[in-house]
Amino acid sequence: MTKTKKTDQEFRCLWVGNDDLLKQYHDEQWGVPVHDDREHFEMLTLEGAQAGLNWLTILKKRENYRRIFNNFDPKKIAKMQDRDLEQCLQDEGIIRNRLKVFSVRKNAVAFLNIQAEFGSFDDYIWRHVNHMQIVNKHRRMTDIPAQTDLSILISKDLKKRGMSFVGPTIIYAYMQAVSLVNDHLMDCWRYHDCIEHSV
Repeated sequence: MTKTKKTDQEFRCLWVGNDDLLKQYHDEQWGVPVHDDREHFEMLTLEGAQAGLNWLTILKKRENYRRIFNNFDPKKIAKMQDRDLEQCLQDEGIIRNRLKVFSVRKNAVAFLNIQAEFGSFDDYIWRHVNHMQIVNKHRRMTDIPAQTDLSILISKDLKKRGMSFVGPTIIYAYMQAVSLVNDHLMDCWRYHDCIEHSV
């Protein structure tokens, strides 16, 4: 039976800590299989923005990213002009790194090309795991890798297709977030839930 409510007595993955925003993200989103292209682009963008920072910083700015980047609509973002991106860099609600901000448009163009080739980005990305979630059996945080051979392969392919800020570690974090790989610890209350919701 799928659990629908989390109590403080139940065990979460240790990276969550005591922050309420991280708890909500972990309990409601992290590791739930994604099949919506807009959501894929959002997570790719946010994981790229995290490079060199921590995830909580990005979560706190998530709504600001949605606001200035047209709710992560790649078609609209691909049409943004340099002046639009320069304006984004003035917004204190996001990470004001020029390379990261300009990469969002660059990645949107590559994302649309992938959609055109495969019918959807979702089909493209899930093909890498044969449309079946990889379910790991980690009991300790130290068991979880920062990158894998598969994340390296996907990273290389996305770079070849024109994307930036999609290194192997960023891609593995993205894979965990959209549940291509289930990296909830086995004792975590979400571990079995996310298996049950897999494709």
